[in-house]
Amino acid sequence: MPETPTTLRSLRALSDATRLRLVALLEKDELSVNELQEITRLGQSRISTHLGLLAECDLVQSRREGKRTFYKLNPHPGEATGEFIRLAVRAAKELPEHAGDQINLKRILARRREQAQVLFNQVAGRFDRVYGPGRSWQAFGHLLLRILPPLVVADLGSGEGLLSELLARRCKKVIAVDNSEKIVAFGARKARKAGLKNLEFRLGDLQDPPIETGSVDLVILSQALHHAEDPAAALVSAHRILRRGGQIMILDLLAHKFEKARELYGDRWLGFAEADLHRWLEAAGFRNIEISVVAREEQPPHFQTVLAGAEKP
Repeated sequence: MPETPTTLRSLRALSDATRLRLVALLEKDELSVNELQEITRLGQSRISTHLGLLAECDLVQSRREGKRTFYKLNPHPGEATGEFIRLAVRAAKELPEHAGDQINLKRILARRREQAQVLFNQVAGRFDRVYGPGRSWQAFGHLLLRILPPLVVADLGSGEGLLSELLARRCKKVIAVDNSEKIVAFGARKARKAGLKNLEFRLGDLQDPPIETGSVDLVILSQALHHAEDPAAALVSAHRILRRGGQIMILDLLAHKFEKARELYGDRWLGFAEADLHRWLEAAGFRNIEISVVAREEQPPHFQTVLAGAEKP
């Protein structure tokens, strides 16, 4: 059987929306299959299959680095191949996934530059696999608390204030905000009993916390944002109450499909995609945005925890 002409093979390869997405992503930089998987949220085998088809048409090239394979666009394409690549990149911009892909790509490339973050992830990944007497996340947490500077912290959606109470033992002041009168009263009683005069509970909503503009150094939203009616508005309010140079830290669930969370936990949102968090933070006025998945549960429904940090310029 005669070989399919190169032009026809290339046209067939680029007739698939997923392959168009991959070509557009590889336009910026070479990426590993794992990075492409994190950006697109597609399965590893599916991505590898699509990349193989693109490689057969000489549209992409690969190289090995240890156990990882990196892919990039053909740096020296012929005239016809170069035209196909340009058309593919142009067509990808019309796809509904393009904007989210580009935001996730920006995040991945920024994370590459943060070698300290990469090192931390490697250490964290080994932590639970090797037992050592006295080594625990609880102990590490107390160590990190000891090196906190004297910050004014707003813990939005604080619940009964477990995190707020820990922070108040080292921070200058902690303002815990929750929309439940009973929880606020309980937290306040607990703070008085513990003698934490720098911990104040206030009744209020995430989207308009009762805190003065430009008065805090750090805003924390720990597993709280998915309860907000309008998460984007909550981030705008967080920006408002921060001083210049202040930071926001968000711990929440990565987007998932466990619908029972609405009934079991009262969740309004089934987690968040990294691209959505990045877009909302940027729209609120934050800069130096860093987002990464920091924990994965082994048991179903396999919740993943995402950590997002950003700065108010």
